[in-house]
Formats: sequence, structure tokens, C-alpha cells
Amino acid sequence: MSDYDVPAGIDVLRVFCGPDGRHGNALGVVRDGRDHPERAARQELARRLGFSETVFVDDPERGHLEIYTPGLRLPFAGHPLVGAAWLLDLEILELEVGEVFARQDGEFSWITARPEWAPPRTLEQYGSAAEVEALTGPPPGEGWLYAWAWEDEAAGRIRARAFPRRGDGIVEDEATGAAALLLSDRLNRALNIRQGRGSQILTAPAPDGTVEIGGRVVLAAQG
Repeated sequence: MSDYDVPAGIDVLRVFCGPDGRHGNALGVVRDGRDHPERAARQELARRLGFSETVFVDDPERGHLEIYTPGLRLPFAGHPLVGAAWLLDLEILELEVGEVFARQDGEFSWITARPEWAPPRTLEQYGSAAEVEALTGPPPGEGWLYAWAWEDEAAGRIRARAFPRRGDGIVEDEATGAAALLLSDRLNRALNIRQGRGSQILTAPAPDGTVEIGGRVVLAAQG
């Protein structure tokens, strides 16, 4: 599905695009989840589409939805929620973990989430952005890896790459909101992250322990 030749009823977004509007992480959005009511059918469609995540919208007015990778269902994920909030134009999304608040700010779409909602990630700091750039694939090991380094620590600018290492065909994740959320929470500061080939993720921690995650979203294809 890399050319976004998708079936009817599915939108493809690119979430966390760079300043030039390029890159971003592809997201499949099934506009009417009632067409695929069973979890097994949803999982199979997510596998066939092959995006890092696919969202099934069960109630577009309440923002009730489910998120699937090609291999499993997720209770929370960053780029699917930023994309869905932008597409549905909602201020609240309803998930099992709780209500996710969303807002639009000019060219950026934002969600507010709690770090404990995010799946576990190994956040491994490298000595330089060049070392992160030089990675040719997932380093040896198991579990989800977020490799990052400072580009400009004073300015909060980070270079990152993400390797799911879960055996579902997604070797590298282009832009990962949940990992950015966890890193922003760990460092306790706002971040401007350049991930993958040129995607951009912005974060801003709040005093109540939540973190805002924001980025640009574009509609790439409509089935």
C-alpha cells in the first residue's frame, strides 16, 4: 500500500510532516468502523494495509475509535490520534485509557495525553545526531527502541529514529508520537524532534503531568 492505492472508505493521512509538507507517518483511517465490527477482521485489514497504524472510527461525533498495528491492537498511540483529531475535527477523542483532548493551532494539530498511557519504549540516548543518522537498521536487541540524540540541547532540538522490533513488517517507524511523549516527560521539557527521513514532532509537558504532542497533518489519499 506504499502508493496509497487504498480500498473505498479509507483515508490515508501523513502525520507529523516536515516543514516542507513532506514525509510524516502514513496512517490509515477507516471512516466507518461498523463495516469491520469484529476485531479479527480489523486486525486482518490493518495487516493488509501495512501502515504502522490503522484507525477504525466507531463514532465520529464522540471520537470513539480503535487503533491497530499490522500485528496487534493498541490502547494508545500518538500519530493515529493526532491524525484522527485533525480529520474528524474534534476536541475530545474517547479511548479505553481515557479522554484525549485535541486542538488545532494554525498548521499544527495537537493532542494532550498522559505518559502512563503510552506503551513501553526503550529511550536510548546516542552521543551525537550523526550516530543516529548512521544507523542502517534496528540495532541488536528486543523490544521497541527509540534512538535519539541532541541536535541542539539549548534549543530542545532532537534527532531521533524508531525501531519497533516486533516482527510485523514495520522495520522503522517514520514518526512516533508515543515515544516523543515519553521522552518529553523524561526530560521534562518541550522538544522539537526530527525523526525518520524528515518528520517533525513537537512536544510540551504541562504542570499536571500531561504532555501535548503536535505536528502537521495532510490528507494523502482517499479511498
